Amino acid sequence: MTKKSLKILVDEMDDGMDEKLETMGFEAYSVKKLRTQGLKLHSDFSVINYAKKNKMVLITRDTESGVACNENGIPCILLDKDEIFKIVLNKLNQF
Repeated sequence: MTKKSLKILVDEMDDGMDEKLETMGFEAYSVKKLRTQGLKLHSDFSVINYAKKNKMVLITRDTESGVACNENGIPCILLDKDEIFKIVLNKLNQF
């Protein structure tokens, strides 16, 4: 799958990441911005279902959403505390 064919949905906690991803060639959308366009994406279920229906990768910090995606075969990048810790540890090991 190429950048141009990969569609990404960024959960509300990381609104703005969609814009950065777009500048790098990804097709990215923000839950927060989609809500302002009138889409009803107020529950985790609605957000996950929207990502599934539109064949998107969900980027979220919500552990429950990440687990739900994994259980239902929906592509997801979970930015939980464990993932952030791995990044910090990797950076510290570079010193």
